[in-house]
Amino acid sequence: MNGPHDLGGQHGLGPVEREIDEPVFHADWERRVFALTLAMGARGDWNLDMSRHARENRHPVDYLSSSYYEIWLKGLEALMAERGLVTGTEVENAIRGEVPEIKKIGGAIPAEAIRESLERGDSTRLSDPVPPAFRAGEKVRTRNMNPRGHTRLPRYARGREGLVERDHGVFVFPDSNALGEGTKPQHLYAVRFSARELWGESYAERNSVMIDLFEDYLLRAV
Repeated sequence: MNGPHDLGGQHGLGPVEREIDEPVFHADWERRVFALTLAMGARGDWNLDMSRHARENRHPVDYLSSSYYEIWLKGLEALMAERGLVTGTEVENAIRGEVPEIKKIGGAIPAEAIRESLERGDSTRLSDPVPPAFRAGEKVRTRNMNPRGHTRLPRYARGREGLVERDHGVFVFPDSNALGEGTKPQHLYAVRFSARELWGESYAERNSVMIDLFEDYLLRAV
């Protein structure tokens, strides 16, 4: 979707400020939000792409005025509220410190197992025998699309011509998975674009950008 998270190639936002020796978490509440998101995801009420979609699908003013883990918290609250696991009133009461009793929700990862789950990790790679539509060395053009739903095709790369450099194999398609429409297994490709193709003649001819793109985003260039 064309959300506030898709900032690539936009002017006026200033440089990315790097924090030297930046910690993973700047406050204990951020650590807890991250752990809660992992714990609740284990229930299976939503998948990884739904979780990401809930964070990105926010009003631009809300998204851009929130810190990174505030967005994670708001996404988790939205997912839980949509499935009746918590109500808006309960969230508001908790913010005010008015929690009469601890609400226990079964199926989540226990706190002591969060670290193990994180270290083990997971992959969205699939073993489905799906034949590739493109091969390394082929020229492709990205679709010029403006979906209202979830997509991992950045705006600055839509309707652009590039070269397939590598086939990563078959993966879950996040666009359909985020909307509960199935995994739609398909190939994921590393596609190289010249900087001039993406941003115009003012960029050096030698510069290029590599983007991992799903098959549904691509057309064969003519």
